[in-house]
Amino acid sequence: MTTPSAATVVAGLRATFATGRTRPVDWRLGQLAALRALLTEQSEAFQQALHADLGKGPAEAYRTEIGFTLHELDHTVRNLTHWLEPKAAAVPAVFQPAEAKVIREPLGVVLVIAPWNYPLQLALAPLVGALAAGNTVLLKPSELAPATSAAIARLLPRYLDPEAVAVVEGAVPETTALLEQRFDHIFYTGNGAVGRIVMAAAAKHLTPVTLELGGKSPVIIDTDADLAVTARRLVRGKFLNAGQTCVAPDYVLAVGGTAAALESELATAVRETYGDDPSADPEYGRIVNSRHFDRLTALLGDGRTVTGGTHHRDTRYLAPTVLADVSPEAPVMQAEIFGPVLPVLAVPDLDAAIAFVNGRDKPLALYAFTESERTKQRLSDETSSGALVFGLPVSHLAVPELPFGGVGESGMGRYHGEYSIDTFSHTKAVLDKPLH
Repeated sequence: MTTPSAATVVAGLRATFATGRTRPVDWRLGQLAALRALLTEQSEAFQQALHADLGKGPAEAYRTEIGFTLHELDHTVRNLTHWLEPKAAAVPAVFQPAEAKVIREPLGVVLVIAPWNYPLQLALAPLVGALAAGNTVLLKPSELAPATSAAIARLLPRYLDPEAVAVVEGAVPETTALLEQRFDHIFYTGNGAVGRIVMAAAAKHLTPVTLELGGKSPVIIDTDADLAVTARRLVRGKFLNAGQTCVAPDYVLAVGGTAAALESELATAVRETYGDDPSADPEYGRIVNSRHFDRLTALLGDGRTVTGGTHHRDTRYLAPTVLADVSPEAPVMQAEIFGPVLPVLAVPDLDAAIAFVNGRDKPLALYAFTESERTKQRLSDETSSGALVFGLPVSHLAVPELPFGGVGESGMGRYHGEYSIDTFSHTKAVLDKPLH
């Protein structure tokens, strides 16, 4: 069987959109119901694929991939009719009598390019928004998570309208061919280098883009923080998915004299969470491939090892690792780590911490542990990041009424909940002035 070309697939999706089939709310809700059935009925198949790709245990795979997407989907289904209602707009007296409103209309054909670290969630959560907004969708899963990509390609057409949703597998050549086509929106999750390629390709067709990127998300720990609680929450957020999370805490700025005590608490928290041998914990994941494994293990000499450091290349296992006495100029501080290595840097005060963060690219998330309302206000006023979260890293992703997205080098655009409808819709102004 001959694989259809990118141009043929896109033309088919555009023809489907042109029929108007995807516009009615009932069709959109029907597709979301089918997607829900896919996630529930094929949950075990997806869990097996995620384990094959990333060593994810069943609990983590369900919570962070399947369950997360179901939560997003259910929130959308509950609210979609309300979100799509026209919004009345006031008309100036000079134009009266007249009526005005704002309506949301589908964009057309949407391309979703998914990454490998959460290869199911970050493929299907944008799909929820694109379908809810009434578009046809071409989904490109990540080739670096081949088992999950194959499962999506095999199962999605069984549940969703195959003339409105297409899956194209492949690597750079296939993605390049897709980017040569004209889409009405491109949604990309990944790194900044590829994000620039996506944006340059989109510019040829004046196609709007959403770029969900990453970067080094800092953690500021103030002198008033409960270090035991802080360490436990940091460990859970950092070492989830073996640190391969775009909003994982990337490095810690320990204010004042907190660094030494924090190191001890972090070592304790790792042991409490994963035991004496994390490789035996079925819920602790593995590095996605040998290239990333080699990149990460090369960073282990960039500081004093507080805990962890053990690694096995044949199984791509890298223990949860905390590094202390790290120089700001060390390689581990130059790019997003995207793995289970957490550097701790001591800074003299909050002013120094804020200056450190502001001296670098704007992060996807900034985390802080403090009881001080003044400190929280200062961080809100004096820093810029995709999200600002106090007390619980990574948690903001699971709040569907919060926008998720970056700023500057960490990305552009946002989604989740109603923000997904905004992203995948055109907000159209309608003015009606009677002729008599």
